[in-house]
Amino acid sequence: MRLGTRWLSGDPVPAAVPSELHAQIAAVDTAIARDLLGQPRPSWTLTFLENRPVAELDTGVLVELTSSGEVVVRHDIDDDFA
Repeated sequence: MRLGTRWLSGDPVPAAVPSELHAQIAAVDTAIARDLLGQPRPSWTLTFLENRPVAELDTGVLVELTSSGEVVVRHDIDDDFA
């Protein structure tokens, strides 16, 4: 069993988050920082689906590692789960 973790957007990524996801999480954090304008920062939640890491932001953005090893960024309303 692998345990997940939570952290605030813009904070350093915890060590439990696989390094493959770090660059895309940072890109999402940078993009949303412009739009927050003093609002509370959303939180990330790391979980593992079929032993693959999935980082989900409270806003519905997902950063995940596919079975082929590709890092994908999508919104949870998308139907094309990789």
